[in-house]
Amino acid sequence: MDLFEVMRTTFAAREFTDDPVSDEQIFKILDNARFAPSGGNRQGWRVVIVREQATKDALGPLIEPALRRYVAQVGRGEAPWNTILPTTLTQAEIDATPVPQKLIAAISQAPVVLMVLVDLAVVASFDSELPRIGVISGGSVYPFVWNILLAARNEGLGGTLTTFIGGQEDQLKSLLNIPDQYAFAAMIPLGKPVKQLTKLKRHPVEAFTTFERFDGAPLK
Repeated sequence: MDLFEVMRTTFAAREFTDDPVSDEQIFKILDNARFAPSGGNRQGWRVVIVREQATKDALGPLIEPALRRYVAQVGRGEAPWNTILPTTLTQAEIDATPVPQKLIAAISQAPVVLMVLVDLAVVASFDSELPRIGVISGGSVYPFVWNILLAARNEGLGGTLTTFIGGQEDQLKSLLNIPDQYAFAAMIPLGKPVKQLTKLKRHPVEAFTTFERFDGAPLK
């Protein structure tokens, strides 16, 4: 496929057919995704391939707490899990919010789930001493994650970058025997999409690009 077509049609796939995803397909995807850049070219990513149904089923309960609050905040018109704008919801209101099982099923019913981790021992976290949540460490793993999704699209497969399980990292580490120095980065359910979307909605370039200053003239 044309590169720009792949970039413009790689959507968040959450419903999959029963078609299997072979080890050969996963190998091909990762063999191409590994050329993503990373800080110092340290390539600190690690991928755990989850096929066993019992393990996929165990991921669901770990997702639910974050997903429940996410849905509750969206219903209130808030930006979920935002560190600048805290929620106005009470814990009781969050606890009373039903969890959409369709999103849980996207994990448990996917042919395969790729768990992407990053080795914190090789990541340069330049913003670690700033008085805000760190984001720079992600620059050494998320290009790789996105390459996985682009490569999957090129092979007729699809998936979505999910992070709901991040708040339950300790339980996830126990479930998958993950060493302490590794951090969870992304969970990707992978399979053949039931339907391939081709017209994605995104903001135009002039909405997020300016010259010289944050409040400069937009690029048109």
